[in-house]
Amino acid sequence: MVAGMSKYAGEEVLVVPRALLDQMGAFHGLRTEGLEDAIGRLLDPGAHFFMDRAAAEDDPTHKQLIPYCVFRHGDRVLHYTRGKSGGESRLHAKLSVGVGGHINPVDTGDGRTGPEAYFAAVAREISEELATPIPPESTRRIIALLNDDSNPVGQVHLGIVHLIDLGTGEVAAREDALTDLTLSPLSELNGPLFERLETWSQHCIRHLADG
Repeated sequence: MVAGMSKYAGEEVLVVPRALLDQMGAFHGLRTEGLEDAIGRLLDPGAHFFMDRAAAEDDPTHKQLIPYCVFRHGDRVLHYTRGKSGGESRLHAKLSVGVGGHINPVDTGDGRTGPEAYFAAVAREISEELATPIPPESTRRIIALLNDDSNPVGQVHLGIVHLIDLGTGEVAAREDALTDLTLSPLSELNGPLFERLETWSQHCIRHLADG
């Protein structure tokens, strides 16, 4: 890397002020109540803007919005190991059940704003990372907001959790950042594999296990 050059190469990501989250009611873990109103406020074009990612990663006064898509087939949940080619070095080698990523200016193409740009980002992230057909309407099943300020990664991100039921157990990764992609029973992820999960995935697995 050239000296002084950010590893994020000038990437811009969508953020909301932490103050907005505080106004909505600060929480830890998953929030499942009042989602329609909360999502509406977060995706209001007047409430968010793009920030340089290098700055955003060290700025806890803002939260980067992250679609966090959990895929399920029957009683099995898709998971993978975060590889070194992933954008977040602090999560390398952790198990994750969340597929997704940042919302970027490219998602505002054709004049998209607000929810339209957000769901375009969800579809883009899934198509970039997984080689399996996903019905577009399934990406709109939001089951929770996810906030975890207990670690540096969580302090600057806010997850929007989607639950997507797969029609097939045949799933392949398109990116090297998703290694050892597989479906495992929920009981294993909530049992022997639990401690290997990144914290966001732990919150999601607990929620699914609790029914």
